[in-house]
Amino acid sequence: MTSAPTKFVPPIDPALLARLTGALGDKQTVAKLCADFGQLYSEFLPDIFQSETGLTMEVAYGGHETGLMSDLIADLGDNFVLADTSLRNWAPHFTLACGNSFVITLMENLLGAMPETIEEPIERQLSRIELDLSTMVFDKIGNVLRSGVNAAGGFEPQIGPAHNAEDRPKADDAYVDVYGAAIKMAITLGTVTSEFVLVVPQKALLKTVVTAPRSKGQAGRNRNGWAEQIGEQVRRSHLVLEARIRMQKLTLRTVSKLAVGDVIEFLDKGDVTVDVSANGKEMYKCEFGRSGERYTVRVRDNVTSEDELLRHLMG
Repeated sequence: MTSAPTKFVPPIDPALLARLTGALGDKQTVAKLCADFGQLYSEFLPDIFQSETGLTMEVAYGGHETGLMSDLIADLGDNFVLADTSLRNWAPHFTLACGNSFVITLMENLLGAMPETIEEPIERQLSRIELDLSTMVFDKIGNVLRSGVNAAGGFEPQIGPAHNAEDRPKADDAYVDVYGAAIKMAITLGTVTSEFVLVVPQKALLKTVVTAPRSKGQAGRNRNGWAEQIGEQVRRSHLVLEARIRMQKLTLRTVSKLAVGDVIEFLDKGDVTVDVSANGKEMYKCEFGRSGERYTVRVRDNVTSEDELLRHLMG
């Protein structure tokens, strides 16, 4: 007795499966929901920044993109800072992204620069202190989202560590990509316009009802709080100090022939001057000396003020 041949069943199209399970919406529905988020942020995020920093900025909806979550994040490029986020009873995983130029510009403003004097920053990775500031920015973006979506329980967003796009860890082998939407917002501070983006799974987006919070007055407790927190973080940071001692002048011919055991004298006679720097910023003029078994330097003069050093280190 022969068995009947096994009938081949082709796999279902992933996009069709996602649409059937509520994880992929039609263009009109997704566009409407993304625009609702754009309206929410345009109205409320400037008030929060103004109340907590005293800075005036403009936020405007910049459209949206759809596709797989990993592709949407990769398409942002390297000039973004990212944070993986979750909001209980709304979405277990979504990503907040902010243009590095906004964080750099915000840092300069918090350090006292006039907004109209700040030029477009060069594209670069954010420093550790700037990443700390990014976390504070993401906190405000996340709180606006929490106040405007229908997530039961009133839970706070759980925001992961802020990281440069270039340092984003690779997804686990078991990770299953899902369809999402990248909601883009233009944000202008002074003369610099940048962007922040919400990359949200469509499964969560399609269940969302965006509503305006009851009041726009989400005032901060202290307008100087951001600058104070960043400044305090810098003051607690550990620095690697470098000491540079000027040596006597030698010709290239002499230097090229130096061998083990040869001696090069210090340029100074008597007290030897030492330039001490941190992160490339010269800080002190010192005198070279010795205490017990260790060589030391004694501070003789300040080259950099505390404010100048803080500005340098924050950047």
